Amino acid sequence: QVRLVESGGGLVQAGGSLRLSCVASERTFSGYRMAWFRQAPGKEREFVAGINRSGDSTSYTDSVKDRFTISRDNAKNTVFLEMNNLKPEDTAVYYCARRRLATGQYDSWGQGTQVTVSS
Repeated sequence: QVRLVESGGGLVQAGGSLRLSCVASERTFSGYRMAWFRQAPGKEREFVAGINRSGDSTSYTDSVKDRFTISRDNAKNTVFLEMNNLKPEDTAVYYCARRRLATGQYDSWGQGTQVTVSS
C-alpha cells in the first residue's frame, strides 16, 4: 500500500522554473526506480524523466533534455523534478511513479500536480 504524493506545481510564465516533489509512504523506497510522467488534456501519459535506485543514472525524453533534472533523496523517500526554461507545451498534470525492478512496469502512481505555463 504505497502512496505517492506530488507537490510543487503551479502557474508560471514561459521561461520560468518550478521544482516538483514526490514523497512516498514506502519504507523500501530506495529499492525502486522512479519516474516522472505528464499528461495534457486529450493525450496519454508521457514519460518525462527516470532515475535509478541510487540516483546516479537518469534518463529524459528529448523535449525536456537540458531543461529538466530528476533527482532523489532516499533518506526522505522523495524524488524531485527541477524544471527550468519552462515552455507552454510543458503544461500538463505531472505524476510520479514507482517502477518494479523485476518487470519494468510502473505499479504505483501519485495523484498528480498541475503545471501551467503561460505564454
